[in-house]
Amino acid sequence: MSDQDATPTPTPATPTPTPATPTPTPATPAPTPATPTPTPAPPVPTGPPPKVTNRGRTADPIASSNTDTTDVPEFEYFEAAGPRGLPPLTEFLDIWDVNMLRRSDEINKVEHHTYLYNSDQLVVRRGQEFQIQITFSRPYNPSQDKFAVEFVIGANPQHSKGTYMPVFPNKERQTSWAGRVVTSSENVVTVSIKPAADCIVGKYRMYIAVVTPYGIRRTRRDDSRDVYVLFNPWASADAVFLEDENERNECVMNEMGIIYHGSYDDVAERNWNYGQFDYGVLDACLYIMDRADMPISNRGDPVKVARKASAMLNSRDDDGVLVGSWSGDYTYGVAPTSWTGSTEILLTYSSSKMPVCYAQCWVYAAVFNTFLRCLGIPSRVVTNFYSAHDNDGNLKTDIILDENGRIDRNRTKDSIWNYHCWNECFMSRPDLPAGYGGWQVVDATPQETSDGMYRCGPASIRAIKHGEICFPFDAPFVFAEVNSDVVFYMRMKDGTLDPVRVNRTHVGRVVLTKAPGLETRRDITEQYKFPEGSTEERTVLEKAEEYGCHRDKSELPVADVDLVLPSLEISVGDDFQLSLEFRNQSDQRRTVDAYISGSVVYYTGVTSSDFLFKNPRVTLGPHQNMTEVVPVQSRSYMRKLVEQANLHFIATGKVKETGQIVTAMKTVTLHNPKISVKVSGLAKVNEEMVAIVEFTNPFSFNLENISIRMEGAGIMLPKYKYYSLVLGGSSLSWTETFTPRRPGPTRLTVSLDCAALRQVSGQASITITP
Repeated sequence: MSDQDATPTPTPATPTPTPATPTPTPATPAPTPATPTPTPAPPVPTGPPPKVTNRGRTADPIASSNTDTTDVPEFEYFEAAGPRGLPPLTEFLDIWDVNMLRRSDEINKVEHHTYLYNSDQLVVRRGQEFQIQITFSRPYNPSQDKFAVEFVIGANPQHSKGTYMPVFPNKERQTSWAGRVVTSSENVVTVSIKPAADCIVGKYRMYIAVVTPYGIRRTRRDDSRDVYVLFNPWASADAVFLEDENERNECVMNEMGIIYHGSYDDVAERNWNYGQFDYGVLDACLYIMDRADMPISNRGDPVKVARKASAMLNSRDDDGVLVGSWSGDYTYGVAPTSWTGSTEILLTYSSSKMPVCYAQCWVYAAVFNTFLRCLGIPSRVVTNFYSAHDNDGNLKTDIILDENGRIDRNRTKDSIWNYHCWNECFMSRPDLPAGYGGWQVVDATPQETSDGMYRCGPASIRAIKHGEICFPFDAPFVFAEVNSDVVFYMRMKDGTLDPVRVNRTHVGRVVLTKAPGLETRRDITEQYKFPEGSTEERTVLEKAEEYGCHRDKSELPVADVDLVLPSLEISVGDDFQLSLEFRNQSDQRRTVDAYISGSVVYYTGVTSSDFLFKNPRVTLGPHQNMTEVVPVQSRSYMRKLVEQANLHFIATGKVKETGQIVTAMKTVTLHNPKISVKVSGLAKVNEEMVAIVEFTNPFSFNLENISIRMEGAGIMLPKYKYYSLVLGGSSLSWTETFTPRRPGPTRLTVSLDCAALRQVSGQASITITP
């Protein structure tokens, strides 16, 4: 083709019409998907996790709050309204008034032993009749008029859950809550109601419902008609029934407690006002169960209530009542040794909705005791002297010695508490074989977890005594607290540990509680264990081993030299002499290289600092006794003292001729000065009285930031005073007026506390006349 042929021919200006055909366009290629690149993950949400709900699992949320309510209709018609509307119900029986007979001197509170509760509402116990008086608009006609007394607790009340209980006065129609008409006089009808002996414990709302042909008419919501229903240790059908009247009066009705502490051979007393009847305490105890999200339907079972409360009384994992601290620094709260009663603690928790600072074992036990007694569960505080806290199932506490018989403090990590307080509560145990009901151990002090929470019990004391530690709950832990052995090991140069001495009687030396109706102590050690060395004890230990406990079985030769540390009663600031008695039981000469160490310890047995070390050599003739005296100057320990002023002495020695090891341990609790409490005035209800508190600083140094607390059951709510400085040798005086609220014997308890001087207390006993 020529170049001319390649030139296009010009076209006319006006093109000739042609059929419209789309001009094909090149296909656009599909875009290539972008490759995703990783981006930073969203930040983890801050703050507390959202509350877990039952949405999607149950039709209605599980009722777990006594304060939640559901509106009950005042009128509940049987049929839908017609064209003219719903008919009036005014011509039928109506309720004019309801008398709850709730005064402390009326029949209900007297017969139910609830007359001491400082509450405006009616407080009764389950499994026992109480009465109310209903005033109708006209005389009641049993053949024509039908009514019911309805009790509702929590949200979404249901009869099948026990949260809605109608009570009918006619025999033909009864529920688990029995009802009957006692008297009917004109318009006033007295109705007797008997809650089931296993019903839910808590605060019920009460309504009176009258049946008409068109519907049900109810009374309006009225707080004054609320009824507290408690456990009943006086009712034989109740799971907490306690037959012994003296025990019942002590463990349910008594507000004035004595908690034992110190050392087993120098027992001290701590007075405590449980205050289970004080205003607001009952509501605070119910709030504790609400705060735990405990289902309402479970609150009639004392086993579940006690177990839930043992977790809720400490704050370790559920924002419970008390924050534990053993550090000695109580800047952000109240020192455990400063508390004198439970009322302030419980009311502070229920009002602030925050854990209260601070507590140690006796505070946990005392407040737990208030909780249990307030709800009607018989309970008492017990103290175990030389309490082992074993957390691995091994019934032994290890003390490591070097090759010369001297204690190796760097390698000795185990400790034995000088004392530990827990609670016993009385209840049947239908979840265990017959015979294992009765007193159960519960412990709110956070030590080890149980089913994922810091709690302990209830554990059957009978199961503990007989080695049946397979039974729930936490029996192995309590068993170890009273049955562990103290094993002394000698650490060789190659690092091996050889057992050289076993003390099988040191732990669980004595278990004490307050005697019923008396101001003295009661030894209940035999309820926890058989006598040391008896055949029964060996059988029990063998049985415990079958269930997983491990103990040291070393059969070591008995040393022919004994080492004895005598008991001492020393006051803070005193110089004293520590006497060690060496006794040679053999007919040969013996030489003992002894090591005597003294340390300041917390009552938990944890060493704070050392202040004494001596290493005498003692030579004994055949059958000779010799005393080695070690002087102890107050200046060596005073500035190192920690709270409760415990000095721990441990003496070890190696007999040169035989290589045997001798040991002795002693804890000395220094006695604090006392604070004086004097009461004057006419000891009569509603008559003003005067309390005078006096204290003299016995030391040469000043005391700073002193707090004084004072309270008394039925006579004085907790009072508080603060003093910034008390010079050495000077005195303070505090005068306070009070008005007794009820008659009977009582006690005014005072505590003084500061960083340099803990656990100073005093009390005055008073009998108030009507």
